[in-house]
Amino acid sequence: MHAPDDHTSPSRSLMRRLIRPWEYRHLHAVANVRFTAGGFQLGVGLVLLSLGRQAGTDQERRKCYRWATWFLGMSALQFTGGFMDVVAARPEPGRPKMGSSAPPSE
Repeated sequence: MHAPDDHTSPSRSLMRRLIRPWEYRHLHAVANVRFTAGGFQLGVGLVLLSLGRQAGTDQERRKCYRWATWFLGMSALQFTGGFMDVVAARPEPGRPKMGSSAPPSE
């Protein structure tokens, strides 16, 4: 385990504990995958909403709306996860970006 130092904010350490280690090393790639999956699920949910409006019987309509709710809910979760990954990938204030040799400003 790493010992906390003076520059680690509590939210950052919590974020590191919530994200799997291999995800934390590849945050930008994981965020892009989540945004892509969320976009796909959003599209499927909207198509199902459209089909539900055109359904012939109430049973078919309810079935389409249930599936649409499922896909739209999952897309919201994917977008939220992608946003959290992007926030976690930002450099901490007062620290240089990775690969930068500049000392932190005091």
